[in-house]
Amino acid sequence: MAANPFTAVDRDLLKRCLNREPGSWNDFVDRFLSLIYHVIGYTAHLRSVRVGPEDVEDIAAEILLKIVANDFRVLREFRGHASLATYLTVVARRICVRELARRQEVKDQIQRGESRVPEEAPDDAPAAQKGIESLEEVEKLLRRLSGRERDIVRLYYLEGRTYEEISTETDVPVNTIGAVLSRARKKLREAAKKTAEVPVVRPKKGKPSNGNPGGGKSSKDKTQ
Repeated sequence: MAANPFTAVDRDLLKRCLNREPGSWNDFVDRFLSLIYHVIGYTAHLRSVRVGPEDVEDIAAEILLKIVANDFRVLREFRGHASLATYLTVVARRICVRELARRQEVKDQIQRGESRVPEEAPDDAPAAQKGIESLEEVEKLLRRLSGRERDIVRLYYLEGRTYEEISTETDVPVNTIGAVLSRARKKLREAAKKTAEVPVVRPKKGKPSNGNPGGGKSSKDKTQ
């Protein structure tokens, strides 16, 4: 049997943070800040975006704020099916992609002499910008897929790639990416539905015997 990726150390740290124990948040930051920095650098590299030390600090602060927001909602949604580091990597990457896109939009608006607030992300924006399926759901889906379909789901949900980036990496036409993702989500829903429809096994009724409450007549009944 494979070892549980959710270690006792991380389980204790998570519990302390959710209970708001003194010093727990500092311990959390000490443990995972370098991971967050790495995710920011790697995500920026994948998207060919140059980020300086101040940018990295700002984006890291944004990620940490999102983690503590709404009474540590991000941490409360963690189900322990993966390691805490893996879960935080996906969370940090999603937030980073959104933040990089927002910053680029602001720069573009400044260059155009505009000052309006950036619009909502288009429908084909990466999942990181729409905050959908949880890590556990994506992992379940990936286990059911193979080949390019699996690659497309991984790139979209776990790496926050756009349709164009996925098309370039997989050689799948950009106008096909949406259909592939739609089919993949359908498979996930069907699997969840089958799990919910497992029939209840009822105990078999025993053969009625004299004197038992199964419905048979007792010897007393027969003599009357």
